[in-house]
Amino acid sequence: MSTTPTQQSSAAEALDADAVTDVTPVSLSASNLDSTAPAYLRDLKSALAADGYHPAVLTVEACFDEDCPFATQTVVEDLREYVRAAAFLGAARLELTVEGAADEDAVETALRALAERARREGVHFSASGAIST
Repeated sequence: MSTTPTQQSSAAEALDADAVTDVTPVSLSASNLDSTAPAYLRDLKSALAADGYHPAVLTVEACFDEDCPFATQTVVEDLREYVRAAAFLGAARLELTVEGAADEDAVETALRALAERARREGVHFSASGAIST
């Protein structure tokens, strides 16, 4: 008998079909979060779990209305905090709605980097609105 763990070939195979839990997945809006600080997120996650909820999706709205690389970078830095928050909360997805993009090429490049960051954090990233991924 081998003690080497077998590698899962798909996400579905990683599920334990016999372990059904009574948890309700919920969507959280970033605008309703008081902070992205770990202490706040830890308390929020604990309170949600105590009430039988699990954050499955974090929704975020952003606007890249300035045609300036520094402004774009500032918005992306804020969005990185939400990627980190989603990962900390255990949310599987971060859904971004882009309300406007002055420089679409710069925003698309920034969002590709953000999507890669989310992937490394274990969060599925999608964008819709003025720019979609």
